[in-house]
Amino acid sequence: METGHQTSASPHPFIPSAKLLACALMAGTLLVINAARDEQPPQPSAAQAFPTSVPTAVPTAVRPTPSGAAPAAPRTVQPLPPSDPVRLRVPAIEVDAPMTRLGLDAAGALRPPPADSPGLAGWYGDGTAPGATGTAVTTGHVDTRTGPGVFYNLGALTKGATIEISRADQRTAVFSVDAVEVYDKKKFPDEKVYGSSDRPELRVITCGGGYTKRTGYQGNVVVFATLSAVK
Repeated sequence: METGHQTSASPHPFIPSAKLLACALMAGTLLVINAARDEQPPQPSAAQAFPTSVPTAVPTAVRPTPSGAAPAAPRTVQPLPPSDPVRLRVPAIEVDAPMTRLGLDAAGALRPPPADSPGLAGWYGDGTAPGATGTAVTTGHVDTRTGPGVFYNLGALTKGATIEISRADQRTAVFSVDAVEVYDKKKFPDEKVYGSSDRPELRVITCGGGYTKRTGYQGNVVVFATLSAVK
């Protein structure tokens, strides 16, 4: 088993390695396709990725300048104060799931949602709350031995789709999908996915890419989304 590095809590957390998240390091959790099924979950098409002329997920308005300073991004939606998320909905792929707080284990890896709750979505509880300023991280199973998980169809999501997260403060943060990409675990762009932002952003991550019974999934599907409305 690979190991990662412990992170310290901060307003805009940076999780140092994708290997800490959704696939190989899910500490004893079996994120594998049921042997009785031959089909694999959908994977994002090239059309759903960021344009190749824009090499990072950070929009031009907030990309660091050569001096290292990031110009202020225009905000059309006021960020929300921190509040725990309680439910995640993605209408386009028929996801309507309760959420649970996830922490890090002794090796610094993000603990997964329980294997016996494949329909449960998790969020990094020591990081940014969805809707607040920064990069919020959510994750969940693509499948388990018992069948499809909450994010089985995540790779089918398209740009412009909405993700709604109901929060404990009775507010709902609505995010619009900017891109959906898949990365090999060995070449995962940590900073692109987990880097801090001065506006409310969301990442939704699950396993993806190639699959073998011997090694499991070879990568991660990542959805990049930005706060676009508050209910």
